[in-house]
Amino acid sequence: MAQTLQFEAAWDKTIANQDRERIEQEFLKVKENLSREEEIQFTTLRHAINHKGELLVTVLVHNTSNTDFTFYNHNLHYQANGETIAEHIFTIPRFVIEKETSMPWTFIFPTQQILRHEIPSNGTLLINNE
Repeated sequence: MAQTLQFEAAWDKTIANQDRERIEQEFLKVKENLSREEEIQFTTLRHAINHKGELLVTVLVHNTSNTDFTFYNHNLHYQANGETIAEHIFTIPRFVIEKETSMPWTFIFPTQQILRHEIPSNGTLLINNE
């Protein structure tokens, strides 16, 4: 598998060098362990609550399939210790992840979609393919 790291255009222009290096290091650490079984996988980089009370989850999105992927009505769950912390349906029309590509992205869960406000640091993002 020839998984590559790519930055969305707006990220590429605005990301701080320190953040870029951290993302590149994380990508190098995880790319060999990506599963071909799950076409879309996530590596959590960080989470935070913004001034509006929304949950921001920054991840590396890994598309290990042989086709491009777009988020269209995909139900994402942010979980920790087997418990769902937040859940939301995402449609991001212009966000295309090319085949065999990993890309950083921040998913914003609206306040009303956050089920638990104490958020453990070991959270993971999951896509519900049903």
